[in-house]
Amino acid sequence: MKNQIKVKGQLKLYLQWPLFLSLLLFLACIVVGAIDPMAGIAMVGFTIVYIGIAVWLYVYRKRRLLGGLVEFSSEYAWVQKQLLNDMAVPYAIADEEGRLLWMNQAFRQTVKEEKGSKKNLSSMFSEISGEVLEGLERPVSVHVSYGESKYRVDLMPVYLDESVDPEEALQADLEKQKLVAVYLFDETEIIVTRQEIDNQKMVAGLIYLDNYDEALESVEEVRRSLLVALIDRKINKYISNMCGIVKKMEKDKYFFTIKQRYVDRIQEERFSLLEDVKTVNIGNEMAVTLSIGMGMNGESYSQCYDYARAAIDMALGRGGDQAVVKDGERIRYYGGKSQQLEKTTRVKARVKAHALRELMENKDHLLIMGHKIGDIDSFGSAIGIYRIAQSMDKKAHIVINSVNSSVRPMMDRFKNNPDYPDDMFLTGAQAAEQVDPNTLLVVVDVNRPSITEAPELLKMVKTIVVLDHHRQSSEIIDNAVLSYVEPYASSACEMVAEILQYIGDGIRMKSVEADAMYAGIVIDTNNFMNQAGVRTFEAAAFLRRNGADVIRVRKLFRDRYDDYKAKAKAVSNAEIFEHDFAISVCPSEGLESPTVVGAQAANELLDIVGIKASVVLSQFNGTVYLSARSIDEVNVQVMMEKLGGGGHRTIAGAQLKDTTIEEAIEKVKTVIRQMLEKGDL
Repeated sequence: MKNQIKVKGQLKLYLQWPLFLSLLLFLACIVVGAIDPMAGIAMVGFTIVYIGIAVWLYVYRKRRLLGGLVEFSSEYAWVQKQLLNDMAVPYAIADEEGRLLWMNQAFRQTVKEEKGSKKNLSSMFSEISGEVLEGLERPVSVHVSYGESKYRVDLMPVYLDESVDPEEALQADLEKQKLVAVYLFDETEIIVTRQEIDNQKMVAGLIYLDNYDEALESVEEVRRSLLVALIDRKINKYISNMCGIVKKMEKDKYFFTIKQRYVDRIQEERFSLLEDVKTVNIGNEMAVTLSIGMGMNGESYSQCYDYARAAIDMALGRGGDQAVVKDGERIRYYGGKSQQLEKTTRVKARVKAHALRELMENKDHLLIMGHKIGDIDSFGSAIGIYRIAQSMDKKAHIVINSVNSSVRPMMDRFKNNPDYPDDMFLTGAQAAEQVDPNTLLVVVDVNRPSITEAPELLKMVKTIVVLDHHRQSSEIIDNAVLSYVEPYASSACEMVAEILQYIGDGIRMKSVEADAMYAGIVIDTNNFMNQAGVRTFEAAAFLRRNGADVIRVRKLFRDRYDDYKAKAKAVSNAEIFEHDFAISVCPSEGLESPTVVGAQAANELLDIVGIKASVVLSQFNGTVYLSARSIDEVNVQVMMEKLGGGGHRTIAGAQLKDTTIEEAIEKVKTVIRQMLEKGDL
């Protein structure tokens, strides 16, 4: 028989021992025979009888012995099966497709299935897909939900070399020679306990009133204390409803702490305090706005507080009237619907100007850098910093890798100009060669390291200054010794124009420099129609006094015929989405700088009645560029941040790599839909 049972191993040796002992008897017969021949003969007779019995037992009784062993193994298998069936751990066997072939009592009770049920694992646990079972080559753990409980399902492949005959699985198709062992481990209590521990963690928070002084000035003096009391009441009631504590640190600053269990509720309500505090009105002409920063999941209470401080700084840097939650490295934003209030005081500008002067006095070499695909605001603000360096007799260079059509007319006025050195403009690689310990790097019109003209310089230079008017995102230049970010400002040129007035006495600009800075303000404000405040016009007046010519600037930035046609085509082909949003594509064929034309088209679309925001897409060098614009109702910065970009409230953009125009349009629409559903637009 092919599958005849053979005795081997220790059992075979055990059966052969009587035969081995017969050799000892033969030796005994020889010894006894030598002493007494008659006794030896008798001994030989008994030895022959013993050998005969031993052979008979080995040959004829082996089958009966094996039968007893089989009977024992059967009983053992039954006991093993019973123990497996009664095992407290839910256990089951399934085929490759997830069909349950057998399950023990604990598994059956857990999933509430009757004996003989052949349900599929995927139908019982949606988390276990067919792909998981198909590619199962090694043990895998899957966390699932079943009913109100949470389980960890361990799946182990079992390969069969020969056919098996388990009682419950006889009817199964075992030709594939592979089964799946399924173990269920209830981890509901662990998860609940862990969640409870997380819920008890402390969350630190800071609340700053954005326009405290301005709001008080807008109300009668006798009613100011009432306004403050009402604001305090709103804040205290909001925090008390979450069983937290709040402490007023200064007249316009609060510290609070709550348990982490309330964070989800706050986020679901989207920080209702932001809108609630605006309802406080006792005759004040200006609504009060506030900023909130929260830090959570730090390794210590002090780290949570540090997170909260970083979050409040980011909320203020983004324009205020919003909440920022910093959860470790993860950052979430809420609010930010209000227009940033322009600060009428220039104290901050004067302080930053003096700090910049001290840094420049201590350095011999100055590098000035804007953002990639630099615009006229980036160029003009760099020119302003260059003028400051020249007035202090410091060697300075402006870092520009590539020049687009919008900047080239202005840049050409500096090249081959005897008033300026030939090395005034350097590429990133050339600038890197000149870096030394006495180098100061000034970054203008950008605060995100990834989109600077030469990101490698940020790692090489130890002393960095950032001057920008864009709202901050989670990606910032975090190693700057001086950071001056003011989202209220219309442009970086406006900020530099203010610094020029305070950094030193008697700094006189050349007309070409004043033109460059004035052009930056004009372009970024769309001819003083966007984000133009009192200080914007004051900066423009300062530049006008220093020789800026309106007509000359206008001539420099007239559109080429091909650019104008492309812009007109983008406007005419615009799609009105959700009644309030204009989405269009700017053709790039034959255009030197389609991104600039796209930005201009986005501005033009805002002139259409009923349009709250516009997004124009253009493709350039394998990348889709998005230019987003709004007037006042929509925060396009938040919209672009969801697509990996940024900017400020009314002017923002993003870049999408490895994406087609059609896919990019669909992404924009998806973001708009999501923001409309959440009430962010």
